[in-house]
Amino acid sequence: MATFRERFPRNRRDVVLAIDAQFRRLRKAIYRGPVREAGHRLFFTELVEATDNFGQITWLGRPIWQNVLDLWTIQETLYELRPALLIETGTNRGGSSFFFAQLFDLMDHGRVITSDVERLHDLHHPRVEYLIGSSTSPEVIGHVRSAVAQADGPVLVILDSDHNARHVTNELELYAPLVTPGSYIIVQDGSIDTLRLFRVGRPGPLPAIRDFLARHPEFDSDRTKEKRFVISHSPEGWLRRRPDTSTDKGVSGSLDSVRDSTAR
Repeated sequence: MATFRERFPRNRRDVVLAIDAQFRRLRKAIYRGPVREAGHRLFFTELVEATDNFGQITWLGRPIWQNVLDLWTIQETLYELRPALLIETGTNRGGSSFFFAQLFDLMDHGRVITSDVERLHDLHHPRVEYLIGSSTSPEVIGHVRSAVAQADGPVLVILDSDHNARHVTNELELYAPLVTPGSYIIVQDGSIDTLRLFRVGRPGPLPAIRDFLARHPEFDSDRTKEKRFVISHSPEGWLRRRPDTSTDKGVSGSLDSVRDSTAR
């Protein structure tokens, strides 16, 4: 039998390890609460300010104006889903649709339809179709629906035009029916409703997202996507269509219900 002197070093190590484990659990408990939320907002705010809200981000020299962490998550998702058609509202300077098209070049699959009320760029790409007009106008949505009918694979939608809650609600009602089961409609810039420095734009996408999900059980929010790199401009905005639903059931996309003359 070991003597006390022989046992003591091992017992002391056990005590030290136990105390260390308790401190680590305590740190995690504290960080998961208000301290973590405050720290997250502080870092996110500093990141937005330091990058001019990612306003100077480029892709191969082209302005893209996107959170690069969100872009990487989208890139991973496009490879996983391999959509035949990506629909984007809010072309802006054209960099994001150009980025998506070049990813499709690498995959040798997929094309992009992007719309905006005016053309702010001179970009061209054989995989991209540029539409001019409000994303909720009969002309634009009719053209997009025709393209979806001809798509030979998954359809993914990214909403990045006017971020006003009313407009996002209208876009969700019109574009959600076009999303194929297992794919996503990604509502960007819900950070308007979570970061104080964006408060002038409220109410933004987040109330529209929550209202939509409450009325459409065929969609749910995939929180793993927004948390992929901790920081995201699209909180609760990765809306995944449940694989067991059909694109012709459960969601109405009537243009008659849309009244948004200020839509982008």
